[in-house]
Amino acid sequence: MTITRISSGGEFEAKVGYCRAVVAGGFVHVAGTVGQGDDVVAQCKSALDIIGKALSDAGSSFEQVVRINYYLPDRHEFDACWPMLAKTFGENPPAATMIECGLIDPKFRIEIEVTALAP
Repeated sequence: MTITRISSGGEFEAKVGYCRAVVAGGFVHVAGTVGQGDDVVAQCKSALDIIGKALSDAGSSFEQVVRINYYLPDRHEFDACWPMLAKTFGENPPAATMIECGLIDPKFRIEIEVTALAP
């Protein structure tokens, strides 16, 4: 089986020892991704941009996402992201889970992880 690793150059990739995405077994596995911004909506958009690039680099897209996990330190902030997420996935909604938990840094309001079909 061929394994392809895709790095985004993010600061935690080298520190922790992981890559943004791994293509293996017919799937693209995108690591938990945080974004930049002053609030959960801005960070969600930024994280989706980073994920979109990783999917594109792997030859996939949001239309091919089959599973998504959302991690938030405050579940009450999640509903502010719903319109953006509904627009991103449109007619191709993946199976989803939202978990309330601590993130690597308190400044982060959302982390997103996806699994998509590989080309």
